[in-house]
Amino acid sequence: MAVYTDINEVDLKAFLDQYDAGDLLSYKGIAEGVENTNFLLHTTRDPLILTLYEKRVEKSDLPFFLGLMHHLAARDLSCPLPLPRKDGALLGELSGRPAALISFLEGMWLRKPEAKHCHEVGKALAAMHVAGEGFQIERPNALSLEGWKQLWDKSESRADEVERGLQAEIRAEIDFLDANWPIDLPAGVIHADLFPDNVFFLGDNLSGLIDFYFACNDFLAYDVSICLNAWCFEKDGAFNVTKSMALLEGYQSVRALSEEERAALPVLARGSALRFFLTRLYDWLTTPEGALVVKKDPLEYLKKLRFHRAVETSAEYGLNA
Repeated sequence: MAVYTDINEVDLKAFLDQYDAGDLLSYKGIAEGVENTNFLLHTTRDPLILTLYEKRVEKSDLPFFLGLMHHLAARDLSCPLPLPRKDGALLGELSGRPAALISFLEGMWLRKPEAKHCHEVGKALAAMHVAGEGFQIERPNALSLEGWKQLWDKSESRADEVERGLQAEIRAEIDFLDANWPIDLPAGVIHADLFPDNVFFLGDNLSGLIDFYFACNDFLAYDVSICLNAWCFEKDGAFNVTKSMALLEGYQSVRALSEEERAALPVLARGSALRFFLTRLYDWLTTPEGALVVKKDPLEYLKKLRFHRAVETSAEYGLNA
């Protein structure tokens, strides 16, 4: 459930009056998502998504997120577009929360993506990286190496409650990444959360990317490694090299990876697996039972981390020479 803040029809109509969006016909909450409250609105014009930004999203970051979507859309990347209010602002307020109206993107996310879909995701990710060039606002990645250390500091003492020996294993992993993390790779705007539920398809055709609320500036190849973790493992935890090869081929059909990026991919994949393991671990240990935020099993990403730890070269991901 992702409707954290309720709204009423009177307040919603007053909010819509600030936009040139037509008259409200109906609205309903959207259950998917974990960070913000979302509603689907039907108006006398086009359907819209209303997003109320919850406390886990910093208001100071919203100009980056909303501006980025405008920047990408202007460069022909298919993504939702924030609607301006009549006064030109992209952000309003509703029910005590910062709020924005976002265009509705046709399509659905795939529960069982195949290699052909991974190929399209790779192409779309590379297209986003290219389209992001020239975006003037910057946002550091709060969930990179230093952020992982802070999350670990909050979870380390209880880590062995999840699995015996975890405390020593993750401490060693963080020490390894601290010593081996790349320092000079091509960088730019990354999505940082391009999981299957953030990619829409119409049939087998990718119709757009959504949910840019983890987007930031970081290594482009780190974004690729996030997708390897998100798209190329099966439900039983097995790595699917066919999907990985397709994703990487799709990416390189738009933007070629440098030799340095190729060499760094196993370390980057370890880092991105650790990133999602640590956020899940923290939520697992600190979220009370009955809370609205659904806890996800951190051990899924521990298994992925262990897989990447055994990878020696990017060829094991199906990356052709």
